[in-house]
Amino acid sequence: MSGRTDNSITIEAPFDLVWDITNDIENWPSLFSEYASLEVLSRDGDSTTFRLTMHPDENGKVWSWVSERTVDRAGRTVRAHRVETGPFDHMNIRWEYEDTPAGVRMRWLQDFAMKPDAPVDDAWMTDNINRNSRTQMALIRDRIEQVARDRRSATVLPG
Repeated sequence: MSGRTDNSITIEAPFDLVWDITNDIENWPSLFSEYASLEVLSRDGDSTTFRLTMHPDENGKVWSWVSERTVDRAGRTVRAHRVETGPFDHMNIRWEYEDTPAGVRMRWLQDFAMKPDAPVDDAWMTDNINRNSRTQMALIRDRIEQVARDRRSATVLPG
């Protein structure tokens, strides 16, 4: 058994802005509401290995893990996987960006499986990831669209 999620949102902003903000991982704690901190461990070309730490959950537990993320700006994709898998047998994520008439469609595809001794199963985690992805994507969309509006208004000269 394994889990797979597929979530997307359209962001009314130019591709360069969406790409730059969503791939500025050092600022993820300001972009995502769930992350308390991010520490870059190494960089090798287009790949970055980093530690993400979440805010404490409802039981006070702080979750943290190491991931590796490889960007392909020309292909408008990002591939990532957890190096420290924790309760996951594996966790792979693909981000895709596509220009549409309404803006940039950002899509997250996640493929994972929970370990047999994990506290939750694949079905529970699928529901959890889907719910959380929708929340985080809406937050990201709103933040990027605000930056886009601010930049547009800053370029309008009075007179």
